[in-house]
Amino acid sequence: MGALLEIRNLRIRFGATEAVRGIDLGIDEGEVLGLVGESGSGKSATALAIMGLLGPAARVEGEILWRRGGRNANGAADGETIDLLRQPANALRRLRGREMAMIFQEPMTALNPVMTIGRQVAEAASAHHPSLSGKEAKRQAIAALEAVAIADAARRYGDYPHQFSGGQRQRILIAMALINRPRLLIADEPTTALDVTVQAQVLELLRELQRQHGLAMLFISHDLAVVGQVASRVAVMRAGQVVETGASARLLTAPEHEYTRSLLAAVPTLRTDRERQLATVN
Repeated sequence: MGALLEIRNLRIRFGATEAVRGIDLGIDEGEVLGLVGESGSGKSATALAIMGLLGPAARVEGEILWRRGGRNANGAADGETIDLLRQPANALRRLRGREMAMIFQEPMTALNPVMTIGRQVAEAASAHHPSLSGKEAKRQAIAALEAVAIADAARRYGDYPHQFSGGQRQRILIAMALINRPRLLIADEPTTALDVTVQAQVLELLRELQRQHGLAMLFISHDLAVVGQVASRVAVMRAGQVVETGASARLLTAPEHEYTRSLLAAVPTLRTDRERQLATVN
């Protein structure tokens, strides 16, 4: 289908610290790319750079090329390509939430505690469609909540975040991210704060929504096993650099880089000897 997003020689610096050191990545239309690495490897900084959310303290260099939507007479994609790092703030605001959206990793704090969840989801739609009536925004919000399996969504539209479990709040965040049918969804550690059972439910929900809508996804995690359940291709980051990229099936079974092998060896399984110290990542 062709590249939807292409990152070229991306460098991100915070003062004297270089968080991302010249990475190259690409995501095709409809592809799920997993981005894996330990805490501090530069995964989230990369995602925030794509969304234009790093703030004035960050110095960002390189290119983040985004292909706008568009089709020629034969139905082939031919949208304009723009560099997100060189777009004015108002242009990025129009893109965020409409063409690209992000799910943040902490569902307990990502929602406004003094606004009903229905109003928050409805605002995600009306912010990009000012002509939308309040009634229509509410209808779309309820439909989005139903799509992520919030039971009795019409009744719970007026409930507040504290009335929902962590897994339900993560589903609400997914509804907010997808209500405008973006072409790219960035999921930054979306299951980290959830227990194993709820984690599996959220992963299955993301897989199903991705298939239904054909959207591209950047799935960020420190857990290779989780990424392997979602992504068709995986990039491994260490200390601000991509050290290995490949099809998830190959990378999980026959990793080439020593760091990737260390990550896999550090994951406990049912066969792990509990008396033996886990492998460390060097």
